[in-house]
Amino acid sequence: MIQKKGTLIALTGLILVFCLFSAGCTGTESSGAKKISIGYVTWDCAIASSNVLKEVFEEAGYDVELIAVDAGPLFQALARGNVDVTTTGWLPHTHEHYWEQYGDRIDYVKANIPEAARIGLVVPAYVTIDSIEDMNGVVGTFDGRIVGIEPGAGIMTRTEQAIDDYGLDYELVASSSAGMAAELSSAINNEEWVVVTGWSPHWKFGRYDLKFLDDPKGVYGGAEDIVTLARQGLATDDPEAYAILERFEWTSEDIAAVMTDIAGGMPEEAAAQKWIDANRDRVDVWLGKA
Repeated sequence: MIQKKGTLIALTGLILVFCLFSAGCTGTESSGAKKISIGYVTWDCAIASSNVLKEVFEEAGYDVELIAVDAGPLFQALARGNVDVTTTGWLPHTHEHYWEQYGDRIDYVKANIPEAARIGLVVPAYVTIDSIEDMNGVVGTFDGRIVGIEPGAGIMTRTEQAIDDYGLDYELVASSSAGMAAELSSAINNEEWVVVTGWSPHWKFGRYDLKFLDDPKGVYGGAEDIVTLARQGLATDDPEAYAILERFEWTSEDIAAVMTDIAGGMPEEAAAQKWIDANRDRVDVWLGKA
C-alpha cells in the first residue's frame, strides 16, 4: 500500500495512537481557523477517497490533516472525538465488529457509495475452481496459503472464520494491502495459482482478470455500503464541514479511477485533483455551490 508522505501521520502502535488522542487537534479552533482531520485505513480505496475529500475541504478553506491508522484505533478515535471524519467505513459486514463496539458513539452521516462494495476470496480468472468449498481439493496448487493483508482488518477476521466454517487446510498469511497486491501481480505474471483476501472497488479488478470465489455459507456477507462516519458533535461544531459530508456521494467507478491513477504512479494529491477537475459539477454540489 502506498503510504502518504509529508503531511501524513502514520500511526502504527498504541503509543503513537495515544499521542494522537492526547493532542486534541480536531475541529475548528477558537482562533477561527477552519481545521478538519480525516482518518483512514491504508486501503487503496480509502487513500483515494480521503485525498479527494482533502482537496475538496482545502478548496473550501480548511486546513486538512490526514491520519492513517488501523481500523480499530480509527473507530476508537472517532468515538473519542479525536478524529473528525472517515469516508471509508465498510458496513454492515467488514467493520461490523468495530461498529458494534463503538457505533453508539459515532455519527453515521451517510453511505457515499451505496451497495457497491464487496469482500471475499479473490483468484485470477484462469483458476479452475469457482467456490470456497472447492479449495481443499487444490491445496497444493495454492501452496496451502491465503495471502492476506494487515492483521486485525475486518476481512482478515472474516477469512479466519471462513477457514473454520469451510474446514480449509490453509494458512492465512498476514501481509499488507501492498504486499497482497504484489503477490497477486507476481503470481499472475507467472500464470500461477494464488488466492488473496480481496475487495471491490479496487484497482486490481481493472488491471487483471479476477473473480471472487463463491461463498455459499455467506461468511463474507453480501453487498456493502462505503459510508461516511463522523465524530459526534461535528454537525454542531462545524455545520459547513458537516454539510459537505452530507452532500459527498460518488460511485465505484469514480473511486476506481482515482485508485488506478495512484496505482500507476501518480501522486495521491495529483490523482485526486485530476478527478476533481474532470468532475467539477459534482464537486460544486458537494461544496454547496450548485
